[in-house]
Amino acid sequence: MSGYGMPAHWQASVKRTFTLAEGRPGTGSSKTPLQLLDGTLTPNGLHFERHHNGVPDIDPSSHELVIHGLVKQPRAFTLESLLRYPLESHIRFIECTGNSAANSQEKPPKLDAGALHGLLSCSEWTGVRLSYLLDEVGLEGRAKWLIAEGADAAALSRSVPVEKALDDAMVALFQNGEAIRPEQGYPMRLLLPGFEGNINVKWLRRLKATTMPAHTKDETSKYSDLMPDGRARQFTLEVGVKSVILRPSPGLVMRGPGFYEISGIAWSGAGSIKRVQVSADGGRTWADAALNAPVLPKALTRFRIPWRWEGQPVTLMSRAIDDRRNVQPSRREWTAQYAPGQPYHYNALQSWAIDTSGKVTNVFV
Repeated sequence: MSGYGMPAHWQASVKRTFTLAEGRPGTGSSKTPLQLLDGTLTPNGLHFERHHNGVPDIDPSSHELVIHGLVKQPRAFTLESLLRYPLESHIRFIECTGNSAANSQEKPPKLDAGALHGLLSCSEWTGVRLSYLLDEVGLEGRAKWLIAEGADAAALSRSVPVEKALDDAMVALFQNGEAIRPEQGYPMRLLLPGFEGNINVKWLRRLKATTMPAHTKDETSKYSDLMPDGRARQFTLEVGVKSVILRPSPGLVMRGPGFYEISGIAWSGAGSIKRVQVSADGGRTWADAALNAPVLPKALTRFRIPWRWEGQPVTLMSRAIDDRRNVQPSRREWTAQYAPGQPYHYNALQSWAIDTSGKVTNVFV
């Protein structure tokens, strides 16, 4: 018997890969091994991480969320007080703004699906709607932005549009049924469904209502999109429509010709996935994949399609379309928008080449 269950020891290879910034042990990321999972929900222990200056050890009895600025009645909310509000549960993905950035390089990196796209996870989040708290403090009409600040050593801060805060934003307290873990923001984090990961501020301690964005370092020098003419786009917050085939994918060798299931995930920050198409000839022809229910807005959707491999070289691709008619772009379409090497918001089509031996590699089409 044990106080907390763990996966079977046969599953020891199912773990995150991680990178640390040189000389900065508290800064780095770990990636979800997407190709080794199925369904759409990510186990808490495999949810990706991105830290800018370590993981704080916060006593929940002394932590407070302060909402102030352009409000009628500033207030400090403790964890205990938040638990008195009506709680809601929603399945939502979070994707790091720099997910898939390796594919923005000139040559395709020889990495597996998790190493390429694993700054992406999906959970059931439970917490309090932010609009309830803003109603409590009396948000003023001239307030157009909220400056969200975390309690980590970096005091990561981002500007949040009030429209989003009053829509589906949440102060999340639980993840997949248990209290949010320290690396995910314990005791509370901001959840902005469909928005880039960095703005979902962890260890949330402050929301300041203002008339203008703060233009913090994490939305100017970082997390802004450099264009070919030298200008940069700011506050491109919504995650684009995207998909990736996970089986087969690099590291999962095909064991001879025959029938296989092509399976992967699709998602969109704008809403729900409407359709996923799969190509086995490098994008010349496409076939519709089946979408596993439930297909939820701003959540991962699993797609599947049966396929017979004859043993010849092929190139597999998937293309997602959401319910707002957004279509996942080709790599050529995506790169035309940005300066070379711009790493954020990469959502171009992913292509996997399979050779006659069954080996799968990353290629650009």
